[in-house]
Amino acid sequence: MIPSRVLSITVYSALTIMIAGCSSTADNQARYYQTAETSLQQENQRIFGESTAQQSDAIDLADLIPDENLKTLINSALAGNPSLQQTLLSLKASELGLVSTHADRLPSASASLSTSRSEGSDTEFSLSSSVSWQLDIWSQLADAEQAANKSYQSDVALFRAAQASLVASVMKSWLELVSSYRAIVIEEKRLALLETNEALIIQRFRNGLGTLESLDEAQTSTSKSRSDLAEYKETLASNKRALQLLLGEQQSSIKNYPTEYPDVLLNLSALPQQDLALRPDLQAAYLAIEAADYSASVAYKEMLPSLNLSASLSDNSTSLRDALFVSPVWSLLGQLSAPLFQAGTLKANHEIAKLEVAQSYQSYRETLLNAVNEVQDAIGQEKVLNTQQQHIQKALTSARSNRQQYEQKYRSGLVELSDLISAQQAVFDLEAELDTLQYQQLSNRVDLGLALGLGSSNT
Repeated sequence: MIPSRVLSITVYSALTIMIAGCSSTADNQARYYQTAETSLQQENQRIFGESTAQQSDAIDLADLIPDENLKTLINSALAGNPSLQQTLLSLKASELGLVSTHADRLPSASASLSTSRSEGSDTEFSLSSSVSWQLDIWSQLADAEQAANKSYQSDVALFRAAQASLVASVMKSWLELVSSYRAIVIEEKRLALLETNEALIIQRFRNGLGTLESLDEAQTSTSKSRSDLAEYKETLASNKRALQLLLGEQQSSIKNYPTEYPDVLLNLSALPQQDLALRPDLQAAYLAIEAADYSASVAYKEMLPSLNLSASLSDNSTSLRDALFVSPVWSLLGQLSAPLFQAGTLKANHEIAKLEVAQSYQSYRETLLNAVNEVQDAIGQEKVLNTQQQHIQKALTSARSNRQQYEQKYRSGLVELSDLISAQQAVFDLEAELDTLQYQQLSNRVDLGLALGLGSSNT
C-alpha cells in the first residue's frame, strides 16, 4: 500500500508542476505575442491609415524600375554575389540540422559484434544490440523541434531580407551609373562653352579689347571644368566596378545602361498592401520570439521526470551463427528518472531562457522602430525632394530665360562678356543640381520600396 501511495503522490505532484509550468509559459507566450502584434498594428495604422486594408497584386522590388537589362543584372547578382551565397550555404546547413533535432524524438538502435580468443580456447563471438527511446510525455522533445523549426524559419526570413537588400543595392548602383553619365554630359557641354569663351577672350585680348584679368578668369574656369570632368569620368568607372562587385564578377558584363533616368513607380496607392509585417526582418524577429519561447519551455521541462524505454539482446558463442541466431538473451527496461539536486542549474537555465524570450521581444521592438523610422524618413525625403525639384525647375527656367536675354544684350553690345558667362554658368549649375535631385529621388524610392517590405520573386 505504501509504495503504491507514494507513487501516486509522486505522479500527481509531477503532473501539477507540469500543468503550472506550462500555464506560466503559455501566459508569457501570449503576452509577448499579443504585445508584438498590437505594436505592429498601431504603427501600421499611424503610418498608412486605412490603406493597410487595401489589397492589390503584389509587385517585386525590381518592378519599381521596369527595365529588362536591370532585371538581368539583378538575377546575376542573386546567383553570383559571394556574400549572399555564403548566407545561402549557412541556411542549407541549418536546414540539415533540423534532421538531427527530429531524430531525437525517434527510437535509436545500435548493434555490435566482437570476437576474442585466448590461449587454449576457441574463438568466441559476442553479439549485442539495443534499442532505446525517450517517451516525450511532457512534449519536451516536440518543443525542442519546434524551437529549431522556428529558428530555421527566422534564418529563412533573414536570407530573404539579404536578398531584398542586394536587389536594392543593385538598383541604386545602376541609377548611379545613369547619374554619373549625365553629370559627364552636362560638364562636357559646360567645358565646350567655356573653351569657346576662352578662345573669344584670347582673341579680344590680342586685339587689345580685353583685360588680363578676364583672360585669367576664363582660363581658371576652363581648367576647373576639365578637372571636374576627369573626376566625373572616374566616378562612372568606380560605379561600374562597385556594381560589378555586387554581381560577383571578375570581368564586367555591364554594357548597356540608359542615358536618361527611368520612371520609378512609387505611388503608395499603386503599391501592394501596405503592411510593415511584409518586411522579412520583422518576420524574422517575430519568429525569434517563438523560437525563444519554445526553448524556454524545453528548459522548464528539463526539471520534470523523464521516462526511457530500452531493450537489448546479447549472446556469446564459439560459433558466429549461434551468436547471431540461436537463443539470445533479451532484456527490457523502463526507467523513470527525475533531477533531485543540481545546485540550481536547471532552474537557472530556465530563468535564463525566459530572459532570452524577453530579449527577443525587445529585439523585435527595436526592429519595428527601425522599420517605422526607415519608412517615415523615405516618405519625408520623397516630399522634400519633390518640393526641391519644383523650385529648382522654376529657377532653371528663369536662368535659361535670363541667359537668352544676356545673349541678345551681348550681341547688341549692352553687357560685358563676363556677365554673359555668369548667366551661362548659372544655367549649367542648376541643370547639374536638378539632375542630382532626380537621382536622389529615384534612389529614395528604391529605399522606400525596401522599407515597405518589397522583395524579390527569386526568394
